[in-house]
Amino acid sequence: MIWSLQAVPPISDQQFVLWSKLLEERAGIYLSAQQRTFLQTQVAMRMRELGLTDYGHYYAMIMDGVPGLIEWSQLIDRLVVKETSFYRHQPSFDFVAEHLAQRLSVAADQPHYDVWSVGCSSGEEPYSLAMVLSDGCRSAHREPLFSITASDISRAALSVAKAGVYGARRIEPVDLQQRQRYFAPVDDDRFRVVASLRDRICFNQANMLDINEMPAVRVDLIFCQNLLVYFRRWLREKIMNAFVQRLKPGGALVIGLGEVLDWSHPEMQRASNDGVQAYLHK
Repeated sequence: MIWSLQAVPPISDQQFVLWSKLLEERAGIYLSAQQRTFLQTQVAMRMRELGLTDYGHYYAMIMDGVPGLIEWSQLIDRLVVKETSFYRHQPSFDFVAEHLAQRLSVAADQPHYDVWSVGCSSGEEPYSLAMVLSDGCRSAHREPLFSITASDISRAALSVAKAGVYGARRIEPVDLQQRQRYFAPVDDDRFRVVASLRDRICFNQANMLDINEMPAVRVDLIFCQNLLVYFRRWLREKIMNAFVQRLKPGGALVIGLGEVLDWSHPEMQRASNDGVQAYLHK
């Protein structure tokens, strides 16, 4: 489109403060001064789609009641959708496989393994988890009794995730056997996650700022990578503490390496694996 080739209008210091404050208040995401260009570019692109040229005018539109909230949902997709991929951090998925195997080995009866994938974006993460769990149950000669709740703030990303359709290049990180087992061709260059896997995942929209108001349903695993890094330290700790309340005894919390530093909780123990940042509920 012609508008995408035009120069991005500069954002003033005052407008940057307004917009970054709004993003933190509504989504918890903190933008440093170094991310000013990112904010300017994403907001300006949406403005051009609407035929607007003034940041202040667009800000007033965003703040205008229900129509503003609807427009905000369009903008937030540009600001929060993060890059993701299948098996983005392989050691973390290996840890999940080991945790599942341990849970299955000590259970006399067939256990149901429940997972929460937080900040699931366009679905690659929860589908990777589903493949790991399905293969793990198969290896242990157990029924694949597991379910995954996958949440994200972006409705657009969730729409892609629910469809479960990905291009050939997107599924390259998946090994050949899993591709053959868990993906069906849609056309020459697109593949869809098989229904037996899709049906085990429930996608829903969620804002982590509201985590303390979410039902405290206890799960075996919480997988939250490349999300907490966007928040201020106090909010990261609030979310981590809320995660603890949603884990079963022996459950695991897996986050991105280095996303949270110096956090501890009396009910949690750091896993003895230097390749991952994971915690076990005592």
